[in-house]
Amino acid sequence: MEGYQMDTFHEDLTKELLEKNGNLSYARARTWVELLWEDFETTYAKARGEYLGKEMTGRLVKQWIDSYGGRLHEFAARNQKYSHMLEDENDLSH
Repeated sequence: MEGYQMDTFHEDLTKELLEKNGNLSYARARTWVELLWEDFETTYAKARGEYLGKEMTGRLVKQWIDSYGGRLHEFAARNQKYSHMLEDENDLSH
């Protein structure tokens, strides 16, 4: 059941990101969601030593999508750490 719930969170967030950013394919949007999710959980756990749950993580990732989702492809293009997100031109919709 846990995996299903996580997949539902990721799926809902992926759909929201696609609504905000038509430059991303489904695969790229899903990758961004998973990357943001994992980055927050890892960073927060290291800093605080506790896990606040998937609901909290989901709310934060949704906030990032609402604020920056329309420009994630631009952010990746300017930041070497994330530039690999744009390497496969066939995966981007135009």
